Amino acid sequence: MRNVCVIGGSRYFGRHLVELLREAGSHVTVVNRGSAPAPQGVDRLVADRGDERQLRAVLGSRTFDVVIDQVCYTPEQAAVARRVLAGRTGRYVMTSTVEVYDPATTQAPAGAGVTLPVTEDVYDPVGRPAPGVPAGTDEATAYAEGKRQAESMLLTDPVFPTAVVRTAHVLGGGRADFTGRLAHYTDRIAAGEPVLAHRRARPTTFIHHREIAGFLHWTAGAAFTGPVNACSHGTLTVTELGDLVAERAGRPPRYTRVEDGATASPFSYDRAYPMDNGRASRLGFSFSRVTDWMPQAIDEALAARTAAVRGGGAR
Repeated sequence: MRNVCVIGGSRYFGRHLVELLREAGSHVTVVNRGSAPAPQGVDRLVADRGDERQLRAVLGSRTFDVVIDQVCYTPEQAAVARRVLAGRTGRYVMTSTVEVYDPATTQAPAGAGVTLPVTEDVYDPVGRPAPGVPAGTDEATAYAEGKRQAESMLLTDPVFPTAVVRTAHVLGGGRADFTGRLAHYTDRIAAGEPVLAHRRARPTTFIHHREIAGFLHWTAGAAFTGPVNACSHGTLTVTELGDLVAERAGRPPRYTRVEDGATASPFSYDRAYPMDNGRASRLGFSFSRVTDWMPQAIDEALAARTAAVRGGGAR
C-alpha cells in the first residue's frame, strides 16, 4: 500500500493505525475536522467528512490505494464517501461495530433462533433500505442503526471494493481510552462502590486497542470484501470482568443486581450477541485471547486512576 487515506485517525486506535501505516512505509493522508493533531510524518487535511463540498475541495485530485474510514456513522456520510471517492481509491475499509447485531436496537439481527456467537451472515446489509435514523431515536439505537445503514449504503452496488470491519468493544491504553468504560469498573471497585449487573448477565466480546489497529492495517492490505468480525478469542460477562478488576485492584467486588431491561454498568447485557471471529481467522489473521491482555489493560486503567487522584483531577 503506497498511498493510504485515513478518515478520522486522530486518537486512540485510529492513531495507532496511522502510526502502523507510516512505519510500514505507506504515504498516509489523514482527513479530520482539526480537533486533534495527526501523528508526525503524515499529511493532514482538515474537513468535515460529511460535507461533500469540503471533502472534495481538500482532496483535490488525490487518489489512494486504500481509504480507511474510521468515522462513518450514518448512511448520509457513507453516501458522501461513495460519491467523492468513486474512481479515486482501489479499496475502502469502513470501521463498523458489534452493535449492528444488538437485538435491543432492531428486530432484524440476533433474533430468536440465531446461533451464538454471531457470524457475519446474521446481518446482511446488502439491499437494505437506508432511509436515515428518525429524530428522537435513543442514542444506542441511533448508533447501531446508523452503522447498519452506512454498511448498506456502501455494500449495495458498491462503487469500489469494500470491507466492513465489525469491531468488538475496544479496551486498553489507560488514559488514551476516552470512552471511560473500563475506568467505570476500576474507579468503582477500587473505591469499594458497587457495579450494577444484570441478574442474568450475558457474555460479550472485546478486542485490545492495538489489536484492532493491527487488524485494520491487515484488512487494508488484504483483498476480501464484505463484513468481517474482529474480536479477541473468548468472552466475558460483567461479573467476570468485575472479578478480574477486583483481583488486580486488591479489593473485593460488590455487585448490585438489576433485572432485564434496567440500566446497568457498561458491558452488562441482558441479551447476548458475542461475535464469532472465524471468517477473519480463516482469512489469515491471528487473534489474541481476551484473558491474555485484559489484566494489563486493567492495570493501565488503575494507574490512570491513581495518577488522576494524585493530581487532584477527576475522571
